[in-house]
This record gives sequence, C-alpha cells and structure tokens, in this order.
Amino acid sequence: MEHQLGLASRLEAAHLDVEGVAGIAVVAAAHRDGYAATDHLLGLLAALPALTAAGERFWSDLWRSSGTAYLLPVNIKALVPRSPAGEGTALARQILSAVDEMTPPQRVAAGEVIGQAFTESDHVPDLRSQVIGELWLRCLELTPWRVLHAERRWDDSAGRQAFVDAWAGA
Repeated sequence: MEHQLGLASRLEAAHLDVEGVAGIAVVAAAHRDGYAATDHLLGLLAALPALTAAGERFWSDLWRSSGTAYLLPVNIKALVPRSPAGEGTALARQILSAVDEMTPPQRVAAGEVIGQAFTESDHVPDLRSQVIGELWLRCLELTPWRVLHAERRWDDSAGRQAFVDAWAGA
C-alpha cells in the first residue's frame, strides 16, 4: 500500500476516506493473481512430507535424486512464512532455480521420489508414481513463473500505459 498508494502501513481504518478504500480495492484486485499463485505454490510444498523423522528419508531421497539442495526445507524455511504476506517472489525465484538446475535424468528421478510419496500417502493412489511426480514438478515449475509474472505486470505504470497505447493503436 505504501508503494502503490502512499499509505502508511500503520494507518488506521478510521483515517481512510472513500478514495483510500477504493485505492486499496484496486491494488488488491491488481495483485490477486500473484496472491493466488503464491498460495498455490505454498499448497504444492505443503503436500510434500513434513520434515519429521518419517519425512527425512523423503527429503534425503529428493536431494540425491534431483541434484539440488534448493528445494530442501532448510533452504526455503525462511522464505515460506513471508510468502503469504505478498513476498512470494523470493520463494518463486528459488524454486525456479531448483528446477532449472536439474538435468532431465535428475528430473525423472525426482519425479519418481515425489510421486512415490504421493502414492504412499493415498492422495492419488490410482496413478503411477512417475506420472504423479512429473505432474507435480510441472506445476512446481509453472506456478513460480505465475508468481513472478503477476508481480512484474503491476510494477511499472509507464509499461502498463505503453501496453494500452500499443493495443489501442493497433
């Protein structure tokens, strides 16, 4: 709100006029895609085994199979709690780096580990683990892109106007 509307984060609701409330609604609507994508990204991560004694084997296997430590809870632990508050871009960048770092054989192996965790948890027992894992990885790859794209679209008012002008003149 401070960046878009010049409103202090500690401003009390009683000090807002109709224009201020309308401005907040516009900013919230403009960022809804980013919030939805961030929420989806967190949901993907939440579907994986928790880092407990039982889940340690999964995370160890994922690390070995994927060849990247970027996805390990210890490396994203600080980014996850900040993401629901609208700071999902750092988590999105980290996840895209993890996916980018994987070779095709590592991706297949990671998909197998992930898919096996899903079939063992009874989330989707009727599909092969490799299919489930590959679908999860595809979603993990596309969702951070949606987070970053949504954030980028609303940052530059001159860029938005240039877009509108270009399409209006077409």
